[in-house]
Amino acid sequence: MSDPLPLCVDLDGSLIRTDLLVESALALLHRNPLYMFAFAFWLLRGKAHLKKEIAQRAQVDVTLLPYDARVLERIRTEAAERPVMLCTATDRRLADAVAAHVGGFSAVLASDGQRNLSGRSKSEALCALYGERGFDYLGNERKDLAIWRRARGAIVVNATDGLAAAAARVCEVLAVLPRDRAGLRLWLKALRLHQWLKNLLVLLPLLAAHRVFDVRAALHALAALVIFSVCASGVYLLNDLLDLQADRRHPRKRKRPFASGKLSLIAGIVAAPLLTLAAFAAAVVLSPWFALVLLAYYILTLSYSFKLKRIVMLDVVLLAALYTIRIIAGAAAIGTGLSFWLLAFSMFLFLSLAMLKRYTELHALREREGENAHGRGYGVEDLALVQSLGGASGYLSVLVLALYINSSASETLYRHPQVLWLLCPLLLYWVSRVWIVAHRGAMHDDPVIFAVVDPVSRVLLVLAALIVLGAV
Repeated sequence: MSDPLPLCVDLDGSLIRTDLLVESALALLHRNPLYMFAFAFWLLRGKAHLKKEIAQRAQVDVTLLPYDARVLERIRTEAAERPVMLCTATDRRLADAVAAHVGGFSAVLASDGQRNLSGRSKSEALCALYGERGFDYLGNERKDLAIWRRARGAIVVNATDGLAAAAARVCEVLAVLPRDRAGLRLWLKALRLHQWLKNLLVLLPLLAAHRVFDVRAALHALAALVIFSVCASGVYLLNDLLDLQADRRHPRKRKRPFASGKLSLIAGIVAAPLLTLAAFAAAVVLSPWFALVLLAYYILTLSYSFKLKRIVMLDVVLLAALYTIRIIAGAAAIGTGLSFWLLAFSMFLFLSLAMLKRYTELHALREREGENAHGRGYGVEDLALVQSLGGASGYLSVLVLALYINSSASETLYRHPQVLWLLCPLLLYWVSRVWIVAHRGAMHDDPVIFAVVDPVSRVLLVLAALIVLGAV
């Protein structure tokens, strides 16, 4: 009786729902964007050399990768009956780590810094080991057809129907494991449309200046809202690509489209700059000043993503500034002056919300018996301090509101400014309540989302709007 034919399993896009070269390159860029120039230099010596250099420097936790459960089960089943080899174009350093974590592999064949084991090169290596039609191959890409032409059987994973049909024309298809399609809903989730609610702050200068019925100003403000939102979505895509490993450690963020492997990293790398460029092109047409503010927002956001979010306290100050800069953008879009009172109020209020976000993360970390927030500079021992600073900042926003109501600035805009005093107890109650909710561990990790879905917050918002209308 002849020995059973081995099963050779591909890694990128097959065993895992991602690409380790792209993942490790993004991890390096997150550490230092200047690696981009090193990539070009390494690539001059070949793709295999590029993979080796990146793999030597990147820190990729293979235990967090989005493995395809169907392929894992297949490996376990097949390993009991015949040899199973991990055969991948990924560099050997990463391939060995994956094989050790998954288990069940009798051997590993991978790129070694000299030979890029992909497509035709992989087929020649397999035929040299097992001979023509001496192995079965599990893969997912069109370039795997060069391997299936020389294999006995094919297992097609996460591929199009067209590729499965093409594989059937060159060898026997043993199984087809269809891919999940990246539909519109998945892209909308990646673009974080719910976060566009934050960009409603762009409209605040229009409302504060009482220019709602100025048609030109209203149209400019609405255009600015859309442009800012498109730019923000481009930033969200970039953040998700850079934060893959941190997101996978988070109980909720690990389900994000890129972290879970449901969306292609390459698609995200293409979409992020396209959205950003489209937003800036539209911003220049709308208003050069607005475009400059948008550029400042983008630079601050990149600085936050790459470095500043790891610096204690600077991260929350910057988060508050990113909220406030939306108000500045709205003022630039309609050509109105900036209000000292509005900027001071927003800075203190949003600093409180930024601290609330950090407090919620630390509270959840304590519940999971962790010590330090990954990628942040905080530990659970900072909980009490973060809570006191955040609450104080929220109360300072109430103080700024009270001083504004008692100033001459409110008298010029409102016929009955004394009615605005009713806003103070509402805001005091809301700030106190969200911190109580967070203290009890019931706060969403994004306070803005909590404010939108929380019935009490909605009622308070309606009451606040009625109070402002009564003061006009």
